[in-house]
Amino acid sequence: MRKPRFATQLAVHFVVVLATAATLYPVLLVLKKAIEPGQEFALSASPLPHGVTGAHFRDVLGQPHALRFALNSFVVALATTGVGVMLSCTAAYALSRFRFPGRRASLATFLLVQMFPSTLLMLPLYLLLHALGLLDQLLGLVLVYATTAIPFCVWTLKGYFDTLPRELEEAARIDGAGPADVFFRIVLPLARPAIAVTALYSFMTAWNEFILAGTFMADERSYTLPVLLHNYIGEYHAEWGHFAAGALVTSLPVMVLFYVLQRYLVGGLTAGAVKG
Repeated sequence: MRKPRFATQLAVHFVVVLATAATLYPVLLVLKKAIEPGQEFALSASPLPHGVTGAHFRDVLGQPHALRFALNSFVVALATTGVGVMLSCTAAYALSRFRFPGRRASLATFLLVQMFPSTLLMLPLYLLLHALGLLDQLLGLVLVYATTAIPFCVWTLKGYFDTLPRELEEAARIDGAGPADVFFRIVLPLARPAIAVTALYSFMTAWNEFILAGTFMADERSYTLPVLLHNYIGEYHAEWGHFAAGALVTSLPVMVLFYVLQRYLVGGLTAGAVKG
């Protein structure tokens, strides 16, 4: 194959650089406001700050309950991820490998649930949590977030399980492995890329959500970080410096998790697993 011409390579690199700059520009504006003195946004569109200060980060991290809010977010996000991934893996595997009455209806129901925004379900969810005594409880948020994340995770994992060769499972059964051994020792290790995607989605769903947390959590001790950020935006005044600093601090765990899971987010692990 002939190598691309220099002009073609230059054009491709230019487009990539332009797309990267357009993607990073809003982030640079937030970073600019976080390290720039004052609480108002500058009228300049330049991403370069007029001054540098760490006061916004000190104010955000120095709040009396900031550590508690961060701990609440971690507990809710990790519990949602664990519950969502565990239930999604078992449900997706059953829907992928077994044929039973109601299978197609179950898949259609999971897809139908994704069509409704969470705000539409706010009232019935509020009534259910009130009846269960889970308002102002982190467990209530975990249940709500898990129910909203599971449909997407089931569809993602089901599609990935469909691509796994059945010959691997049949070979394991011939060697004497039971259904549990096949699932935990054969299927799940091969499905790590899909599990990583669903885990990241579940974590981000719980970590970034504000509307349901702000509605169901009336007790300040149960607030999460997105609710803390909302406190900087008032009806007549907005502390944009504190908001930008808090937004950057809040986004750090998601970026770290994405960096840790990135090697599982590319390609499948079953290429060449079955010969012939």
